[in-house]
Amino acid sequence: MRVLFADDDVISRTLLAAVLTHVGHQSRSAGDGGEAWALFQAEPAPLVVLDVDMPVLDGLEVCRRIRAHPAGRETFVLILTAHDVRDDLAEVLDAGADDYVSKPTTPENLRARLEIAARRIAQAEARRAAEAELARARWLAGIGETTIALEHEINNPLSALLGHAELLLMDRELTLGQRDELQLVREQAARIADVVRRLAKLKNPSSVEYSSGARMIDLSTGTTHNE
Repeated sequence: MRVLFADDDVISRTLLAAVLTHVGHQSRSAGDGGEAWALFQAEPAPLVVLDVDMPVLDGLEVCRRIRAHPAGRETFVLILTAHDVRDDLAEVLDAGADDYVSKPTTPENLRARLEIAARRIAQAEARRAAEAELARARWLAGIGETTIALEHEINNPLSALLGHAELLLMDRELTLGQRDELQLVREQAARIADVVRRLAKLKNPSSVEYSSGARMIDLSTGTTHNE
């Protein structure tokens, strides 16, 4: 997992880098809050570890900016604080942090907090995947209900339209212009009937861009399954 961490203390950065490497994470480090914010903007990371007291921007300000960033809403932020936790905890949580570690700390404690963070991130990803699958299932159900309604509302009048067009075309007294107009009516009605049939056989619908960012259901043969 990619991890961004920031601390103005060289010893603390060295310790954290060693722990992150030991547990298999890919890390980038920053020596102050301004650098950390710039690195996050350039490449958002799923896990960010921030010391509270840093020059340029403190850890809480960086945390607040990450939370306001579109890519940072799902980022797990771990705060390192040397302050009295009882006095500092409310401010840490108000900034949007997910967890904190009191300094000085040990490699074992850091590994434990990083493991908790990794599990929380995995759980959040699984939840988002499940929510996306549920949303798709509801979308598919809505398409199915819409298809049934369209078949019910369109097929009967469409069949009547096609039938009358066929009967009128049998009239030998029609002019060439009238016959051409009836042929056009029949062709367009048949086209509508084909769309309804493809909707009824749609098994794995997807959407394609239509115009100006709008999307529509793809009714090409690649998204339907002919019984």
